[in-house]
Amino acid sequence: MDSGKNKFLIIGSICSAVAALAHLGCIVFGGDWYRFFGAGEQMARMAEDGHWYPTVVTSVIVLVLSIWSLYGLSGAKVLFKLPLLKLGLIVISLIYLVRGVAFVAIMPMFPENSLTFWLVSSGICLSIGILYSIGTFQCWSKLSVKNA
Repeated sequence: MDSGKNKFLIIGSICSAVAALAHLGCIVFGGDWYRFFGAGEQMARMAEDGHWYPTVVTSVIVLVLSIWSLYGLSGAKVLFKLPLLKLGLIVISLIYLVRGVAFVAIMPMFPENSLTFWLVSSGICLSIGILYSIGTFQCWSKLSVKNA
């Protein structure tokens, strides 16, 4: 990585990509992976039964996390400039941060998920949100249309 690349966005992007791969692993390896990552017994059983729901929901998550990874790399100037880059990085940062701190409000909507799942995944989301936020702040002026 040369000094012109934003290390915080690169690390955040790598984290998003790893999270996407972990979710992809759930689709490929099934119920045991859903259980290991704390998605709940209901999701694990549906995956084992070949139900479409876990695959579709998890595929959407894989797609979103992959796009977020690309936006991080774009903001870090590792990739070409993606459309609405500034807005994208702000939204990605905010979603990760909100998911990291608002898990208590979200928990009742997913009663099957374990407390360990909520604590670990929220800590990870908060950390990634901080990486994206710092990286976005550091390169903000370089992301303007005339300088990009």
